[in-house]
Amino acid sequence: QVQLVESGGGLVQAGGSLRLSCAASGTIFSSNTMGWYRQAPGKQRDLVAVITSGGSTNYAGSVKGRCTSSRDNATNTVYLQMDSLKPEDTAVYYCNLKYTFSGANYWGKGTLVTVSS
Repeated sequence: QVQLVESGGGLVQAGGSLRLSCAASGTIFSSNTMGWYRQAPGKQRDLVAVITSGGSTNYAGSVKGRCTSSRDNATNTVYLQMDSLKPEDTAVYYCNLKYTFSGANYWGKGTLVTVSS
């Protein structure tokens, strides 16, 4: 079983920055993609950024240029550096781990990011 624990959310003013972290624990197989999704009130959960174990990244268009995802494979930790935050970035941010071969999918409980105008 895999457990994902997010940290780093909080309240920030527009234009500010936050760094989210997600630590995975349990039995972690090396071929995986870790990343971040977000869900604003009344909206569906959407991709923010994902990064493969090989370091390839994919970003949502709405955050491209403002967010950078990185990971430490030795500690099974993924990060999301968010800069130039906007009020529309306000959401619960969820960490995700997906295994490449089995497709098994795991979620964290989420961390709230609130951006004030």
